[in-house]
Amino acid sequence: MGGGRGAHFSLSRPAFSPIIFASYSPSTAKIMETSVRIASRFPEMGTTIFTVMSRMAAECGAVNLSQGFPDFQAEPALFDAVHRYMLAGRNQYAPMAGMPELRAAIVDKVAALYGARFDAESEVTVTAGATQAIFTAIAAFVRPGDEVIVFEPVYDSYVPAIETVGGKAVYAQLRFPDYTPDWESVQQLITPRTRMIIVNSPHNPTGSLLSAVDLDKLAKMLRGTNIVVLSDEVYEHILFDGEQHASLCGHAELAARSIVVSSFGKTYHITGWKIGYVVGPADLMAEFRKVHQFNVFTVHAPSQLALADYMQDHSRHLGLAAFYQEKRDFFRNILAATPFELLPCRGTYFQLARYDRISDLPDREFAEWMTREIGVAVIPVSVFTHDGRDDKVVRFCFAKKEETLLAAGERLRRLGDRA
Repeated sequence: MGGGRGAHFSLSRPAFSPIIFASYSPSTAKIMETSVRIASRFPEMGTTIFTVMSRMAAECGAVNLSQGFPDFQAEPALFDAVHRYMLAGRNQYAPMAGMPELRAAIVDKVAALYGARFDAESEVTVTAGATQAIFTAIAAFVRPGDEVIVFEPVYDSYVPAIETVGGKAVYAQLRFPDYTPDWESVQQLITPRTRMIIVNSPHNPTGSLLSAVDLDKLAKMLRGTNIVVLSDEVYEHILFDGEQHASLCGHAELAARSIVVSSFGKTYHITGWKIGYVVGPADLMAEFRKVHQFNVFTVHAPSQLALADYMQDHSRHLGLAAFYQEKRDFFRNILAATPFELLPCRGTYFQLARYDRISDLPDREFAEWMTREIGVAVIPVSVFTHDGRDDKVVRFCFAKKEETLLAAGERLRRLGDRA
């Protein structure tokens, strides 16, 4: 894997990659191949680690605790609502910014949670998932040569998006093992070329959180600059032990310069629907939509209407923390019977664990060994760093049914015999 490409495996390849085009000749009724040699724009960018490990898990028959998706369903009421709107004929293009009903529901939710009321018409946009929202925001504001500060371990889509538009990622290291930011070091990374800072809380892959004090420090640092903040808050409802989410939506000074991203997929267990949203001030949102309209244009209409209805029961998002805390605690109890050393998990549905009492393998090799020999697929955390820093830590996803976690636990107990 190339060191500077987030959580991607880099495959060896030539500078020029042959692309095969097939053409059809009516006279001979044969397919003819033409080879065109094209220089890759991203020769070091490989396949995302999530695809690699999930494929390996399937090949090995391993319990897949690598990729971050639930193996359980949303409530039938959500599916019934989609069906109802489909049968009612609501199947044509939604407005570019999203269905008015859904944008209004988003505004109400954000206001109730964070005390900030955005304008549904000009300050909310429904997106084709959070990844599209992140890419679109980066494309809207980052120009060739601009610098974007990211915190590593860094979620794998950020850096490729920055580099796709000609920007440069600048890395701020979260302090191990609690993965907290060092704001003095961040201050030193800001230059006249800094266009954007990306923050992510609750943080994937580490489960750490930004506090209200962190937001104050960030706001003070950015005063007098034109730096845009992109805040990835897709796990906003999954915090544990009474923690409260410090959203940039609720920080007036930061909200004025931020695009804030959230995800219905994470909140309602429907990651495959790929529906998310962004909120932000009207001037920034206008720029965001300039890209969004030609990047995606709009999102599946009946699903938006169903989500607008489903959101009216606030217990569905307010109860998410308790729901996942039960899973976190259940899984931590399973891991406690193994030689893994558990790191703090304050949010998200990911648990980090050190394995140095089990093996001295590099974490990528250890993850492959775990999948093949133990039968549990995990994610090596070094792939979320630009220089391959290896603290011998792997990431488990516990957004699974109890029987899935128990099955993983049966296999993980073998590690106690090997330690």
